[in-house]
Amino acid sequence: MDTFTVRDLRERTGELIRDAETGELSVITKHGRPVFIAVPFDETVMKSGVSTALAVKLYREEVLSLGKAARFAGCSVAEFTECLGEAGIPSVRYSAEELDEELAAIG
Repeated sequence: MDTFTVRDLRERTGELIRDAETGELSVITKHGRPVFIAVPFDETVMKSGVSTALAVKLYREEVLSLGKAARFAGCSVAEFTECLGEAGIPSVRYSAEELDEELAAIG
């Protein structure tokens, strides 16, 4: 997630647009305080709305946990997990070491 100042909007508009085209969120600040978030207009926005799209992106960037992202989106964890699946984003994040530990515990 990139941060742009209000002044940057004039000087770095191309960068902001490129970020949006690649699916990146951007925070726009004024005097160091967030003013708004630029959310890329993609399939998730079209299908699920801005709050769900923003929750998906914040979850993908590990800003929000699964539960917090689901609450932000206004849905259950199960419904949000389905949204993640449709977006091709795994809802469970295990490191190789954690996965080995889990497999050893059940095997």
